Amino acid sequence: MERVKCECGHVNPPGTILCEACGKILVESEKNKKILDMRYEGTARRSQTYNRTIIDKIWSFFSSVKVGVVLIVLALIASAIGTILPQEMNTTMTVTPEQFYADQYGWFGRIYYALGFHNLYQSTWYMLLIASIGVSLVICSIDRAVPLYKALKRQRVTRHNSFLKRQRFFNEGPVDNIQAHLQTVKERMERHRYRVLEENGNIFAEKGRFSRWGPYVNHIGLIIVLIGAMLRSAPGMYVNEMLWIKEGETKAIPGTNQQYYLKNHEFIVEVYDESDGEVYQEALKNRGNIAKNYQTNVTLYKAEGEVLPGEKPRLEEVKSGEIRVNHPFRFDHYGLYQASYKLHEMSAMTFQLVKKETDEVIGTITIDLYNPEKKYDLGNGYAVEILYYFPDVEFKDGIPQTKSPNPNNPAFAFQIISPEHPEGERSIVAIQQTLEPLGENDYKLAFQSVDTVNYSGLMVRKDRTLGLIAIGGAIFLFGVILGSFWQHRRIWIKQDGETVLVSAHTNKNWYSFMKEIEIILEDTPLPIPVDRGSGLEKAVNENKEVGANG
Repeated sequence: MERVKCECGHVNPPGTILCEACGKILVESEKNKKILDMRYEGTARRSQTYNRTIIDKIWSFFSSVKVGVVLIVLALIASAIGTILPQEMNTTMTVTPEQFYADQYGWFGRIYYALGFHNLYQSTWYMLLIASIGVSLVICSIDRAVPLYKALKRQRVTRHNSFLKRQRFFNEGPVDNIQAHLQTVKERMERHRYRVLEENGNIFAEKGRFSRWGPYVNHIGLIIVLIGAMLRSAPGMYVNEMLWIKEGETKAIPGTNQQYYLKNHEFIVEVYDESDGEVYQEALKNRGNIAKNYQTNVTLYKAEGEVLPGEKPRLEEVKSGEIRVNHPFRFDHYGLYQASYKLHEMSAMTFQLVKKETDEVIGTITIDLYNPEKKYDLGNGYAVEILYYFPDVEFKDGIPQTKSPNPNNPAFAFQIISPEHPEGERSIVAIQQTLEPLGENDYKLAFQSVDTVNYSGLMVRKDRTLGLIAIGGAIFLFGVILGSFWQHRRIWIKQDGETVLVSAHTNKNWYSFMKEIEIILEDTPLPIPVDRGSGLEKAVNENKEVGANG
């Protein structure tokens, strides 16, 4: 495509529909047959001009609004699917993610995991989808904003008659002694905050040009928000993980790369009682206990130096404090929030090895339900081995299996070694239940007691992208305000011999603009433009025909 030279002398870029200088129509089309399409001032967009190289084709693809909408819809659908099942980061699994989703959710969980929805918001394909939306926004904005800026910057006072006659607001008529009325019109325009320019007796008045940039400001805000969302997958920028820690335990804080450790001294649950005042008495009577405070007393430690795998870290105390609901414990851009708790959870079980014939107690073993040992040696040839551990046992067709990785109903498959049976005797022991599948044993493990512990559920959060997202959101809202509450309004008055052409254009709020023009031209002989896009002109012409036909 070649550059087009207009009769006014201006050389226009390839693909230009309206001359950038005088506005003359260079390319006739059905869209511009009656009223000009003024969205981009008739300027040439790169995506509609060049289509030779692969770069041109990529640019043309991403500059399409339809493509941008499709990408946004795909992102919304993917995000919605990602909320059907819990994300991997929000679960407390003790097995591989693949096994966890298959065990918990069956065939749907397997498909969910295979498609990557278990870790959606950090997955590569989801980040590429978000990046594609950002690329589409950038290219769409540049493809339209650059030619629009050039066209608006080069506006002239005197416009070609074809340009004026194909505006939505237009009228013409003979006017005697027009110069006597132009000064009045100019003063009224300036009172309405128009910037008025005059050239050879012609007038161009304009205001609110900045409102044309509202959508592009929106795009800038959205691009910043998308960058902030993508940065959440960068190391050290965003953490949102759950930490379950029992009383007395010191544990590495997830998301800190094992730099910080936390010790849970005590978890406290406080409830209201009658001493808190009469206002609570009726509620206590109707509902029972009402929680007043959930609190975890903690101490924060920092690992000294680099911690090697399997090495016990050297910890330096940083500070101690309390974690309560809506009162997080903060350190180094991190926040620990009181999110949940578990009271009186089984943590250990104690058994006695007993000789059945004489009820002689051979020894006692205590099994940590969260970290059981494989073998417990009682000496003198006695030992207990754990063959299988079922944290949450259920029997299906007589076969034990676990429903979850949490020790809600623990059971064990033991092998009891004794001097009489060095090869071992096997038994399955659950709470209040003992099975001996290979026949009667000489020794048994008798349940003695269970130890319980309180767990505190803490949400570990770090978000260094929030400020960037907030800035992007503020810019987006500013663009909405810019494009919603102001309009780009232009009025042209041109003398063509004894005839005066009055034309006007705005990008929105046509009715209000028409009223403003009527006020400006009131009590002057200048013709008031007719709104030809609302059907008013057709009604006026029909009335004229009826009057002419009598």
